[in-house]
Amino acid sequence: MKTIAVFCGSSSGNEELYAEQAYTLGTYLALNQYSLVYGGASIGLMGAVADGVLDNGGKVTGIIPSFFTNKEIMHQHLTECIIVESMHERKMSMYKLCDGIIILPGGYGTMDEFFEILTWAQLGLHTKPIGLWNIEGFYNPLVTMIKTMAEKGFVREEHIPLYIVHDNYEQLLALMASYSPPRLRQWVEETMI
Repeated sequence: MKTIAVFCGSSSGNEELYAEQAYTLGTYLALNQYSLVYGGASIGLMGAVADGVLDNGGKVTGIIPSFFTNKEIMHQHLTECIIVESMHERKMSMYKLCDGIIILPGGYGTMDEFFEILTWAQLGLHTKPIGLWNIEGFYNPLVTMIKTMAEKGFVREEHIPLYIVHDNYEQLLALMASYSPPRLRQWVEETMI
């Protein structure tokens, strides 16, 4: 893996820990020669992870919809900024540019991004590792919900290993680097998404 896509909140949440951890991840990525691709914002966890990479000499590509390009939202110091027309185009562009995906805490948008990328994996459209960074147990309820979906017959057991969960970002990245995706039937062609 050379380039990591990070999906996360445009808010920092109500605990300083989240922004601190996002910045720490960015620092680690830069110092270990990973490039970052993310949503292009200067605010929230998005801005914190980008700043962590940039402050440590790393490369950051931001992909941001044109309706978010005002100076209060768009990061002004990126290595590269790609302006797209829609949220879906942003996700597609981030996916195409990355070798692996890390999901940090976030809200509705982050959940949308996680589940769309996860659904593409379920459909056999990609085999890129997807990591949930479970900071302070943030994703415990989500992991439980996915297990419930499987128990109730809405998610196949073989689809649960399509994502990796860990509370330590270094170990999460190590697991992602050694990820071996389950063999799944490809249901649709990538050109259909």
